[in-house]
Amino acid sequence: MLSVTADGAAIYEGRPCSDAPNPRSFRLSPATTRRLFDLAAQLGNFKSMDLESHKKVANLGLKTFTYENGAEKNQVQFNYTLRREAQELSDLCERISSVQQHVMALEYLMKYDHLGLPKELRQIQIDLDNNALADPEIMGPTLERIVRNPKLLHLAQSRAEDILQRLHLNSN
Repeated sequence: MLSVTADGAAIYEGRPCSDAPNPRSFRLSPATTRRLFDLAAQLGNFKSMDLESHKKVANLGLKTFTYENGAEKNQVQFNYTLRREAQELSDLCERISSVQQHVMALEYLMKYDHLGLPKELRQIQIDLDNNALADPEIMGPTLERIVRNPKLLHLAQSRAEDILQRLHLNSN
């Protein structure tokens, strides 16, 4: 579950239903926030909308978009859609979620499995190469902790440093 307010404040809840709730608060960039809300507006803020393609396709997972503004609350669900705006919105939400999943994985690995860090950091590098992450700068503080921790493998530290440099170059 991803929830975003118009000022970019966001909450991510990505866990199996059997796990205890663990919402993560973070802030999206103005550009990403604007794009989310622009796409929602292009879709009429989901008011009385049917996004389902009604074609025979595999079960790709039910997606739910909800728009709330005061007393107004609109919601739409679909498995697969042909609407470009809805596809782009879904993709953007997945790219935001991927960043949060990487942060959670890095935090877990720093605490419980130092040897797993290089593999996760390599996956982040691949995801950056493939433009599969939205607002990857959110990972910055976690990556900086890896770079500064002398107890971690040099390979993990150098990969984290590489990612930080790439994020810094991309933000300029």
